[in-house]
Order: sequence, then C-alpha cells, then structure tokens
Amino acid sequence: MRYFVVFLFLTLSLPSFSQGDGESTKVSGIIINDGTLLPIANVNIINVNTVKGTVTDAMGKFSIEAKANDTLHLSSIGFQSIKVRVTNDWIKNRNITKIPLTERAYALEEIIITKYHLTGFLVIDSKLAPVNDNYRYSISGLPQGYEGGENSPSAFKKVISSVFNPADALHKLFGKKPTEMRRLREMKKDDTVRNALASKFDRETLGA
Repeated sequence: MRYFVVFLFLTLSLPSFSQGDGESTKVSGIIINDGTLLPIANVNIINVNTVKGTVTDAMGKFSIEAKANDTLHLSSIGFQSIKVRVTNDWIKNRNITKIPLTERAYALEEIIITKYHLTGFLVIDSKLAPVNDNYRYSISGLPQGYEGGENSPSAFKKVISSVFNPADALHKLFGKKPTEMRRLREMKKDDTVRNALASKFDRETLGA
C-alpha cells in the first residue's frame, strides 16, 4: 500500500514538472499605458524563441503560447519597445499580469509659416510668390557684404556712404548695445587689434 501511494504521488507530480520546464502553455496579460494606466490596443507581441506572435485586443488583453524562460518582445507605435521574460510564477499565476509601456517622446521640428498662399504646384507658386531683387555689394577688405534693401534705388548710394564713413561700418560690426561698445574700447587697447583696425578704419574712428 505504501508503494502504491508513492507511485501515485510521482505520477501526479510529473505533469507539473514537465509543464514548468519544457512544455508550452498559454500565458495571458494586459498591456497598459505607464502614464495613464489605460489599456493599449494593437500591441504586437512576439515570442522570440518560437517566432510566434499575437496582438492585443481593444482592452489590451493578449494570450500567447510560451514556456518558462521564453522572451516576449512587445512593440507598438508611439511607445518604447520592451522585452519580457516568461517566469514560472507567471505560468502558475491564475491572475492576468499587467505590463506597462512607456510613451515615446518626439521632438517637433520648427515650422515657418509664410504670408503667401501656396498651392503646392511649382508652376503656379512661382508666379504667385514675388521675387525680391535685393542689391548686395561686397567691399574689398571687409568680410561682410552690404545689402541695400528690396528694390531700393538708393542702395548703391548707401553702400558708398558707408565706405566714406567707416564709423558706420564699425557700428554695424559691433552692434548698437553699450556692452559691445565697451568691448570695442577694450579691444582697441591691444596694439595688435588696434593695428588691424587701423588698416581698415581711419584714426578719427579709432579715437572715439
């Protein structure tokens, strides 16, 4: 009688051991949003070991065949993909396991809205959008160019006046802020900078 009890115990225990070690079984779960805790539909779930997959329903629920130590790959548009290891506790647990997914952040590019109403057809848009013919002149010895403005008849006159008035050019180089002027005065104390400026501007400007 004692041997019969031991044999019966071993017979009932073998299926549970085989199920935990190598036999595939159904594992279930719910995919939820990590931030809102709401279920996520249409999440792709693939068992990496068996290359079999499934998709969550509208309530975020899924069920897939797996065994212990299998890896499930979870992915969805707008969320970060993760990998989940199937454990013995998950297989033996009767409750549905909740798995959170984190939303993926996207950096939006800068959008510039123009004042012209474009149609999307290059032939038509080239006729509707006006072309600004700005006058631009380069002066020998200066790294910057001069732009007279949109269709300005006095553009050339402005360029010539800035050539004969070097203070104007120096003012354009260093801006209108007082801090920039103080920086200019400190730069003029250096002989090297002063000699470089002297080659481009007159003495009256440097003495200001």
